Amino acid sequence: MKPRSKILIIAGSDSSGGAGIQADIKTVTALGGYAMTAITAVTAQNTLGVKSVFPISPKEIAKQILSTCEDIKPNAIKIGMLHSSKVINSIEKTLRKIKTNTIVLDPVMVAKGGAKLINSSAVKTLKNRLLKKVLLITPNIPEAEVLSDTKIENLSDMVKASKIILKYGVKNVLLKGGHKKSKYINDVFLGDSGLKIFKNKKINTINTHGTGCTLSSAIAMFLSCGKPLKKSCELGIKYVNQSIKSNLNYGKGHGPINHLNSIKVSRNFTK
Repeated sequence: MKPRSKILIIAGSDSSGGAGIQADIKTVTALGGYAMTAITAVTAQNTLGVKSVFPISPKEIAKQILSTCEDIKPNAIKIGMLHSSKVINSIEKTLRKIKTNTIVLDPVMVAKGGAKLINSSAVKTLKNRLLKKVLLITPNIPEAEVLSDTKIENLSDMVKASKIILKYGVKNVLLKGGHKKSKYINDVFLGDSGLKIFKNKKINTINTHGTGCTLSSAIAMFLSCGKPLKKSCELGIKYVNQSIKSNLNYGKGHGPINHLNSIKVSRNFTK
C-alpha cells in the first residue's frame, strides 16, 4: 500500500503512546498517510496523568519543521501542544515559509488527568498570532471556554463560543462536546460553510486518552486526501468513535483508544 498523502505533525510527545505525537502518527498511518514530525515537548506520563514536561527550544522546533518541509512537502499540517509564547511565535514565523494552507490546530491546554499544559500568556499569543493562519481549530469545551472567555453550559453556549473564537481570524471551528455528561454528544462546526451539529451517542468508557489528538490528525488526513472540510470532520469523528468502542482498557487510569480499528490484517500475515 502506498501512502495517500503526507502530514506534518507539530506536537508534544506522550511517553504512554496514547496521545500526543504518538497518537498522531498512529492515526495518520492507520488512515493510509505518511507522518512527519516536529516535537515541541517531551512529557513523562501514563494513563494516570502527566509527571513532567520537558520543552524543546523554539529554535530546534523551527529547525525540525523547515528541514522536513524543504525535503518532503506536506499536504497538510496538524498542530498540537504549544507550551509557550516563544514556541507559538517561532512556529507562526516558520509557517510563513511553508506554502501549506491546510492547517488543523488542536489547542492542547489541559491533559486528561487535569494537568495544565499551557500558560495564560501563551493562550493570548495563540489567539492573536496563530489562529489567523489556521483552517480549522478543534477545541473541547474547557479549551473553548478559555479561548472565548465564556462559560459553556449547553448547545447554545457552544455556538456562541464558536462565534467568538472565529473573531480571532481562524476560518472554521469544530467545538467538541464530549466533556458534557449526556446520552448524546453534540460537536459544533461553524465556519465559512455555515453551522452543522454532529450528534452521536456517547460511549460509556473512561478509556478516551488521546481522542482530541486523534480527531484533529484524522481530519487533517482526510482533508489532505481532498475531502471537503465538513465531510472530513464527519469522517474524523466516526474514526474516533470506532476507536473508542474497542475499549482497550490498558493502564490504571484513562486508557488509550484503538488507532488500529481501521486496519484489517490478513490472517496469513500474522502466522
